[in-house]
Amino acid sequence: MNKKMIPSMDEWLKEAKAHESAEKIGMYLTHNGIVRKSAKAKVRFGEENTKNVTGMQFSYDQEKVDAVIHFAGLKAVGESVAKPLMYYQNNLISTLNLIELMEKYGCNNLVFSSSATVYGDPISVPIYETFDLKVTNPYGRTKLMLEDILRDYAKVNEGKNIALLRYFNPIGAHPSGLIGEDPNGIPNNLVPYITQTAIGKRKALGVFGNDYDTIDGTGVRDYVHVCDLAYGHVLALDKLFSDCGLVVYNLGTGNGYSVLQVHAAMEKACGFPIPYEIKERRPGDIATCYASCEKAYKELGFEAKYDIDAMCRDAWNWQKNNPNGFKK
Repeated sequence: MNKKMIPSMDEWLKEAKAHESAEKIGMYLTHNGIVRKSAKAKVRFGEENTKNVTGMQFSYDQEKVDAVIHFAGLKAVGESVAKPLMYYQNNLISTLNLIELMEKYGCNNLVFSSSATVYGDPISVPIYETFDLKVTNPYGRTKLMLEDILRDYAKVNEGKNIALLRYFNPIGAHPSGLIGEDPNGIPNNLVPYITQTAIGKRKALGVFGNDYDTIDGTGVRDYVHVCDLAYGHVLALDKLFSDCGLVVYNLGTGNGYSVLQVHAAMEKACGFPIPYEIKERRPGDIATCYASCEKAYKELGFEAKYDIDAMCRDAWNWQKNNPNGFKK
């Protein structure tokens, strides 16, 4: 995508509605809705392809950038197994471009969106930041490779402050119901697939494997509310401005829930049954993965506030009020 600065939010919304562009309506809501209300100020927005250095450079020319939070990347485990080259090209090149621009413009603070997949199939749970790093799929490998690149970069560049945030499984939506997860095509993640099934867009939830060594045979993950995760980034930014160097934190709840437990919580939120069917295991998946967040609590003050019922409540609130996502 080329640079598309926004001269008028009203013009953007008009164009988005005219073209039924879910992406543009989402941009409008984020730019001129919750963010503007929360910050009580306009927030400059620019649309870039992070693989395009020239396009991204324009943003740096317009503003003095003190810190970067880098979320951009492909993130579906199953898709990465089927399309590994696409993941390596996108996730690695985009991040290298970003680091190059930060270096050029003297920006020394980076929060990097990593993943719990860098732990692979852990020897035990909960998972601590000191555990060995190993991966079971190309998506996780891109995250581990980028962590290694950033570690090497920080070692030889004094004054660079980098937070590697290892997300576990973000779910939920903003409690207002204005911003939520609106995947393109068939969802690759559990919760949007459940909510789309509940709203009638999907026939049934596919549960990949029921023969794992877990409470009910389905995979167990540490699900964390997106608002808790967002707050973790604010805390990480504060940490960076203390000239901390490179730091690593798990961001999760410290609790594991199985696929069927999440499904049950969503049924509770909806108030009606949601069909599901058991399928074969998915390549690259593991049985159990949940975090120890002790380090993030001690050093950042991070503590998840939302439980699984609240996560499902907010995800369903978003979906039922936006049955077609951002597309109206």
